[in-house]
Amino acid sequence: MKNTTTTARALAALGHEARLDVFRLLVRAGDDGLIVGDIAAHTELALSTLSHHLRTLVSAGLVTQERRGREVVNRADFKAVDAALTFLTAECCQGVALIREDAA
Repeated sequence: MKNTTTTARALAALGHEARLDVFRLLVRAGDDGLIVGDIAAHTELALSTLSHHLRTLVSAGLVTQERRGREVVNRADFKAVDAALTFLTAECCQGVALIREDAA
C-alpha cells in the first residue's frame, strides 16, 4: 500500500463495523489465521454475510486466504496494515505552510 488509492480502499473496508470486527479477530488469531466457520462462530455472522465481508477485506488487500482442502484459512495481512499506517503517518510533524495570502 504505497499510495492514496490503496490506503483509502483499506480504510473504507475497515469502515464497516462487521468488517472491523472480523479484521480485529484475525489480528488476534495471528499467523495461524481462522477458517470461515470459526470466524462465523466468533462473530455470529451468517456465512453468506461473512463471505461478503471477507471478499471486501481480501479485495482491499487486508486479508489473505489459503485453501487447505475444503477449508479456507483467512489471515490478516500485517504487511499491508503496516504499509497503510506508514503512509498515514509518513509526514508526521513536518509542518504545513500557510497558503492564504492574508495569513501573514
